[in-house]
Parts: sequence; structure tokens; C-alpha cells
Amino acid sequence: MLEPVSEDAVLITLAEAIDDALPARITRLTQSLHDANLPWLRDLVPSYTTLLVVYDPVRVDFREVTSRLRAIVKADNTQTERTVQATGDLVELPVYYSVESGPDLAALAAETGLSTAEVIARHSALEYRVHALGFAPGFAFMGEVDPTIAQPRKPTPRKRVPAGSVGIANRQTAVYPQASPGGWQIIGRCPVRLFDPQHLSRLKAGDRVRFRAISREDFLAAGGELTEICEP
Repeated sequence: MLEPVSEDAVLITLAEAIDDALPARITRLTQSLHDANLPWLRDLVPSYTTLLVVYDPVRVDFREVTSRLRAIVKADNTQTERTVQATGDLVELPVYYSVESGPDLAALAAETGLSTAEVIARHSALEYRVHALGFAPGFAFMGEVDPTIAQPRKPTPRKRVPAGSVGIANRQTAVYPQASPGGWQIIGRCPVRLFDPQHLSRLKAGDRVRFRAISREDFLAAGGELTEICEP
């Protein structure tokens, strides 16, 4: 579905609900639009189920934009589901899961009736899709976590969550690429740098991510830091 959202933007909605195949499909559609070399195209903003297309209204009118977009979307729809599922890199991220590095781990375990070891095992057992990037540069929203460990955001966000913090918010999981305020349930920390201005984001929409539990010693050896979290 295509709909105008402003005088210079059209929203392409590909589905009504999050699906594991969508990030790869949206990434491919974004690439197709880039490859089309449309002179009036200004920006593309992917999200969970949509792609926002920003265009230059001085160079083109809404009717021509929607006509071109429909043709490109139709061509994209001819791609097979197998092709969609095959796209995206597989990225493994080491995580030091502990009460020391994840201040919400014990409380989340108690809330779900699981041991901390079971929470860690269930979080690291799945392969996650990167559905969207936002909130902060390089912040990748991934899903979906095992429903038995899904927990809502904290009612009051923390003032500072260290870079590398691994969190859960409902059925989503993410790694904070930089220190920032945040309200996710923090269960561990990753030593891998996920964003820097020169190389941009380590992750992109459509990528697949697996988390691997590591020891405190391995975390520190990989350059991880155990800086404190600032509570509200």
C-alpha cells in the first residue's frame, strides 16, 4: 500500500505485522530504489513494516512518484520467499551475561520464574533478525525473543546505559551501541563496538544475529568495560 504522508514523502506499507522475512525484503526494496537512480529521490527510511520514500516535489509530482514506486514494488514482489530469507549477514555477538554486567538479569529471572542460567540460555539460543535501526545511531531493534523471557521496558528510564549493554523490551532485544539514557531490561554486555562515525553501523536491517555467552575474563580480554549504569 502506498500513501502520502507529507508534500514530499510517500509511505510504502508492506505488511501489518512484524515478520522475520520483512527486514530482508525491505532492505532489498531499498536497494532496488537506490539502483533505479531516480533523480528526484532524496531519502529512504526503512522501519519494521514500512519504507518511507522522500522525494523532491519541485522535480516530480505525486502521481509520477507513486507510479514508479508501484512498478518497483511489483517487480520486488515477484522475488521468491527463498530469496528474501537468504539475504542478510549472519553476525555473532559475544555477551558477558551476569548480574555484574546485566543489572536486570536477576529481577527478570524472578519475574519469569526462571533461573538466571535459563534466561541466558533462552536469550542466546535463538537467531534474531534486525528489523530496524533507530533511537540512536547503530541501535538495532532485533526480534523476537522467546516469549517466556519477554519483559516490558522499565517504567522509569535510566540516566545512562553503558555502550554494549544487551537489553530486552517486550519481544525485542538490542545492544546499546553508545552510552545513552534507556529503559530496556539489561541482562548482559557485549564487548564489540557496533557503531563509529567512520565505519557506521556494524548491523543493518535484514541481518541475522546470534548471541554467544562468554566469561568475564573473555569479555575483558576483548576490550569490554564494566562501567556502572546510572539509575534514575
